Amino acid sequence: MPNRSEREGSQARNKAGLRSFYADLHIHIGRTGKGNAVKISGSKDLTFANIAHEASERKGIELIGIIDCHAPSVQDDIIRCLDNGEMHELQDGGIRYRDTTILLGSEIEVRDPGMGEAHVLVYFAKLETIREFTLWMSQHMKNVELSSQRIYVPARRLQEEVAARGGLFVPAHIFTPHKGIYGSASTRMADLLHPDLIAGAELGLSADSEMAGYIAELDPYPLLTNSDAHSLGKIGREYNELLLREPTFAEFRLALAGREGRRIAANYGLNPRLGKYHRSSCIQCDSIIDEREHAHVRCPYCGSVKLVHGVLDRILYIADRETPRVPAHRPPYRYQVPLDFIPGLGKSKLNALLARFGTEMNILHRAELAEISGIVGEQIAEHIIQARNGTLGISSGGGGSYGKVLRS
Repeated sequence: MPNRSEREGSQARNKAGLRSFYADLHIHIGRTGKGNAVKISGSKDLTFANIAHEASERKGIELIGIIDCHAPSVQDDIIRCLDNGEMHELQDGGIRYRDTTILLGSEIEVRDPGMGEAHVLVYFAKLETIREFTLWMSQHMKNVELSSQRIYVPARRLQEEVAARGGLFVPAHIFTPHKGIYGSASTRMADLLHPDLIAGAELGLSADSEMAGYIAELDPYPLLTNSDAHSLGKIGREYNELLLREPTFAEFRLALAGREGRRIAANYGLNPRLGKYHRSSCIQCDSIIDEREHAHVRCPYCGSVKLVHGVLDRILYIADRETPRVPAHRPPYRYQVPLDFIPGLGKSKLNALLARFGTEMNILHRAELAEISGIVGEQIAEHIIQARNGTLGISSGGGGSYGKVLRS
């Protein structure tokens, strides 16, 4: 674990004027400011303004991607935030709120003939650009006001439209059985997408970069891990550390390309075993199949063939390598358990920590063991440090249920 001076030094700018920023680039809108539904399964308090406030004031995340900004009613909320002076648009792309920059994005469902559904993320620099993109999408989508809707054009056509507007295209939660490209649509991205128009790929909550190393096709691409938050509290449960000059769209583009010193410095996410689709599960007996040997035909406990195939099992099935290979350019993936997973850390104790340290990022990355112990006690403090180090005991998730942190 880095010492205190090293952690503080990581916040300072290097000789090139770059420093680390935390980024969560997949956050949903639940409702608009007027109460209109956008993400049906999202929390009602997930409004554009509330997300910005939560990320800046409580989470300490400096770059966020809100991926339902294609909805015209959300765009109305954005315009109100700009008009009242609460936010302002940046010349290099993005909208600034206090210490946080918002990237304007959209999650879209594609389905080409002969393939299953897959979700992709797109990001644009300016509000004007995404509004124009909305006009185009509305001609090929049944309800452009809602999140993650099917677009009725080939996936490659969508990529071309995004590229023509200077946008970034990132396949979402690529391994999950619920509408990930590898988990649902195809065994290879190149069967569905233009490889040269992919800016990066999102791992999802049930995978890490080592697991991605089983598939050679992914080697050239930068990998992101994000929260896919459906409530305010889930913002930042997975996130990235980016080395940038400032948190803007232009700098994010450079980081994905690994240009001019900008880069993804680290991915921070759940141990994949905590993900709710990590291992296969049996619909018949509700068992999580957590052996190294992966079953694709029958449940080893009851013999049923009614299985939900987990991320690990799917990866091993479609792998073109017997052992994973992680490219040298790929950033480290650091296992980190979110604070709401920590045993014994309830709302009042978490609020006490926030009152002392300001943000969740400060608690997770910068607070010392002794400082935390003085507020919430030694056992919880040790759990937080273990979460920082990726050493908390866990049980596997699967079949739509998250894994669990084991009490010591």
